[in-house]
Amino acid sequence: MIVPSYRDRSSATAAPRVPRRAATAHRVSTAAVMAAMLLAGCGTGAPGAAAPHSSDPGLSPAPSSAVPSSLRADPAATAAATPATPATTSATATSATPAACTNSTKLAGWSNRRLAMLTISVPVSETSVADATSEVSAGAGGVVLFGSKAPADLGSRLTTLKSHVPGHLGLLVMTDEEGGGIQRMANLVGDLPWAAYMGAHWTPAQIQQNVAKVATRMAANQVNMNLAPVVDVDGRNEAPSKTNPDGWRSFSGDTAVVSKAGVAYMNGMRDGGVIPVVKHFPGIGGSTYNSDFGPARTLPWSTLQKVAIPPFTAAIKAGAPAIMIANNVVPGLGTNPASLSPTAISSELRGKLGFKGLVVTDSLSAKAISAAGFSVPAAAVQALRSGADMVLFDLGGNVGAQTTAIATAITNAVTGKHLARSRLIDAAGHVLAVRHVNLCS
Repeated sequence: MIVPSYRDRSSATAAPRVPRRAATAHRVSTAAVMAAMLLAGCGTGAPGAAAPHSSDPGLSPAPSSAVPSSLRADPAATAAATPATPATTSATATSATPAACTNSTKLAGWSNRRLAMLTISVPVSETSVADATSEVSAGAGGVVLFGSKAPADLGSRLTTLKSHVPGHLGLLVMTDEEGGGIQRMANLVGDLPWAAYMGAHWTPAQIQQNVAKVATRMAANQVNMNLAPVVDVDGRNEAPSKTNPDGWRSFSGDTAVVSKAGVAYMNGMRDGGVIPVVKHFPGIGGSTYNSDFGPARTLPWSTLQKVAIPPFTAAIKAGAPAIMIANNVVPGLGTNPASLSPTAISSELRGKLGFKGLVVTDSLSAKAISAAGFSVPAAAVQALRSGADMVLFDLGGNVGAQTTAIATAITNAVTGKHLARSRLIDAAGHVLAVRHVNLCS
């Protein structure tokens, strides 16, 4: 997302054991029933529904082999007590053990529409955040603030907006507060220089300290996610433009410098209580054009692997909670923009790099997306199919109608079997996980 002229589109009770001394069949049956009652856990999802897959280990139910032995029937004791029907008694006790309560099992009970809304971040002017009340009330997972000067009472306005979230599960409030010419609320949180200046003049420790100060003020104003840092490797000494999306937005043209500065910026945001979003995977330094304004290609994949991927690898190893995917086509990784590519997201980012956090798209309103033949709703479906968890689009036109169209397209895709429901549940799970929401508590 680019600002203003170049906006970047861009969280036991053990079962009673059967005595080994002889017992009547009636006593064994009673013990099994009591064990089932004691083992009853939280009610989750649709009865009998299989727990959906999740790429986040923290969102997946524990396998049956992980159930402690103290919570399973004692075959020896059962056999000694009732030699005539040991198999029946053991099966009764085992079937009474409920599935573990996880976010995934809870989300399995949500409607497709509610799940779809959680994957959408709605654009809104920072001077009029109440405009997103209807979308937030309908379950939108986040909002993206646009503007260049935030109102003094932004925090209280956002607190009111968050009060409309169904179930009071929290809301991702995003902004582009990179530094230099790309800042939304510097009047409230203080200035940061362009990333190029930070990379050339500040040590990693200084970057982290200065960014933490800004992040602390952002959090105090109820903004909890920053669409930064930019970890693209691009040493061109120029302002970002139509033809060059990076320029001064990049810390350096040196991969090692970008890796260290990017992690420092990311950690500074986390120190201040704000979720950083590392961008733009797999790296748009040296791109042919700015994808906001038209089709754009990155450097060849073979080059990106050596030059552009290391900063993302460093961020992931340092615990990056979220990553934004670029709208550029990557030569060697297919013909679709990376944000719509299962190869880029599922195979490379999730698979080879092992990223388990939130994957956010760059703005699907970008001209590079429409040039590839996708409307915003169709692109949202394709992005989710490819492994993205949350979709972004631009402020402009009828935001409410656009939000509805996106949610409807996602819902219809699930109904029509063009998008797996398990993938939608997985995406929603990542949205909750990055905010540390636990549906079972």
